[in-house]
Amino acid sequence: MTDLDSEHRNQFLAIQGEVGKVVVGQSGVLSGLLCALLAEGHVLLEGVPGVAKTLLVKALAASLQLDAARVQFTPDLMPSDVLGQMVFDQGDFRFRQGPVFTNLLLADEINRTPPKTQAALLEAMEEHQVSTDGTARLLPDPFVVIATQNPVEYEGTYPLPEAQLDRFLFKLLVDYPSNDEEIEVLRRHHGGLDPHDPLGAGVTPVANAATLTAARTEAAQVGVEEPVLAYIVALVRATRESPSLELGVSPRGAAALLKAAKAWAWLSGRGFVTPDEVKAMARPTLRHRVMLRPELEIEGMTADHVLDGILAQVAVP
Repeated sequence: MTDLDSEHRNQFLAIQGEVGKVVVGQSGVLSGLLCALLAEGHVLLEGVPGVAKTLLVKALAASLQLDAARVQFTPDLMPSDVLGQMVFDQGDFRFRQGPVFTNLLLADEINRTPPKTQAALLEAMEEHQVSTDGTARLLPDPFVVIATQNPVEYEGTYPLPEAQLDRFLFKLLVDYPSNDEEIEVLRRHHGGLDPHDPLGAGVTPVANAATLTAARTEAAQVGVEEPVLAYIVALVRATRESPSLELGVSPRGAAALLKAAKAWAWLSGRGFVTPDEVKAMARPTLRHRVMLRPELEIEGMTADHVLDGILAQVAVP
């Protein structure tokens, strides 16, 4: 299979240009979001407020002609506020859909809501349906959760449990823009950019849900040789044996790394996965699936440091 001439891939690449009309920089984060869409995965964005996380999602939805909804997660948010609830209307009960019934759900500051409400998203993320009053209701297709959390403010937050973190394909780190990029941000604001209106800022749809479905089919057909499968397994098993980690990567994490590598290969124009794609996807796919030992965390070590060491040690086929 040769993806270089894929019409759907060209449409996907055009999304980057459309989002770039309103978001300066963050090309790595955008590539990660596109890869997650292809791999049918959810994304956790971690970054301080004001680095364009919300704008990025809005612009992505606009360029793909997908419905998007934003929920501000707060300590008093109830599961029914996200999923929906039965309401009495004109003498009968009917189900009123919550904001989860959309294509791209932006769960803003997801760690500010209690575990009960966080858990309400588990079924939606895993099975693309919600169950209320004993009835299962399918969510739209595609359905992707893009959640955000602030890495520096912990007061009044509820850290995501491991079971919930494992539902996210990627954890992407959204950093500050460079000096030149920040000047460009101010230049655009000075020119009248409205960050709340991507379409008004010139973002035009270049793909749609049908494009995404076709692209997912092509990405799923990307070839993987046996040595690459063995390489993925060697990496995840090394995390379980690392003395720096209390918790290593599960088999579900290995499967997630495989799907991510196939999507990245397709985006890169290749019809087969190489170890380079596996390496490129290892940190965003695995960093939230491992648990660092507390004493090392106090010393300033991160999961990325440990993963870098594992990538350097495990033999590449």
